[in-house]
Amino acid sequence: MTNGLPECYVVQPIHPAGVERLRAQGVSVRFATSPDMATVAEEVGSAQALITRDAGLTQAVMDAAPALRIISNHGVGTNKVDVAHAHALGIPVANTPEANTRSVAEHAVMMMLAVARRAAEADTAVRNGDWAFRYTGGMAEISEKVLGLVGFGSIAQMTGAIARDGFGMRLLVWSPNAPDAVLADCGAERAATLTELLGAADFVSLHRPLRPDTHQTINADALAAMKPGAILVNTARGGLIDEAALARALKARHIAGAGLDVFDTEPPARNNPLLALPNVLLAPHIAGATEDALKATALTCAEHVLAALAGREPRHLLDPSVWLRGRGSVAAD
Repeated sequence: MTNGLPECYVVQPIHPAGVERLRAQGVSVRFATSPDMATVAEEVGSAQALITRDAGLTQAVMDAAPALRIISNHGVGTNKVDVAHAHALGIPVANTPEANTRSVAEHAVMMMLAVARRAAEADTAVRNGDWAFRYTGGMAEISEKVLGLVGFGSIAQMTGAIARDGFGMRLLVWSPNAPDAVLADCGAERAATLTELLGAADFVSLHRPLRPDTHQTINADALAAMKPGAILVNTARGGLIDEAALARALKARHIAGAGLDVFDTEPPARNNPLLALPNVLLAPHIAGATEDALKATALTCAEHVLAALAGREPRHLLDPSVWLRGRGSVAAD
């Protein structure tokens, strides 16, 4: 408690709308002076709620926060949060699976267009006085081409809808868990194997979570199986791609280009070979960082916190059973 108010500790800045929502409901909001976990562990103190972004949350922080009743993850991916330890302590973890869906999907389509039209290279050419760039060719349309979606959750479905309705693209999906009915509703076809998808798709967009079984889904063999001249886009998690193998495939021009919003290590090392290649469009993990998405995500995190502090089960819990046996429900009794 701070001045008698419940306290939410925020590891990294969030949209002001989320902070305002918490304060309007009588919650004291305190921000980390630094997002490194050593500092967070020293500062978290008696906070009952915590919001974190891509800094994640470690076991040491959780052990230093005996009053913590809810961890709200600002974003979909929770691979940087020690979820197993949180659940073992009875601390429920929630994420925001819906708040940035459209922003990420739009970003994926933007990257497809930009790489296909060599937009970054064209911009550089004009700035360097190289008007002859317009005669070099190598640009392509995306209309009526095949879009291969690796994974078919809500972001992939939205990406597919934009591509299908806006550009008449044919959708090919490889997803072991997506029901046939969902594919049918989206007008998508199922690829029996990843190799089948890679060989048929003009554009490949990655939409899988990062787990041990999905690590380097796109490896050297997968890249070799891609249709020559295809374009790869990743707005999911950097660890889905073997970056060294991708750099080789791009340098050899086996595939025409790639659009990468995420990297195996963020920020990438300055000697990462992908940074030196002209046929790669790079972005600093901003697919879900539109003002619209940031506001929606911050408000969702705030609602998680307010629900937990009021003794109500928050939405989007990774494991609702933790709420039933955890600190939140006990503290509310």
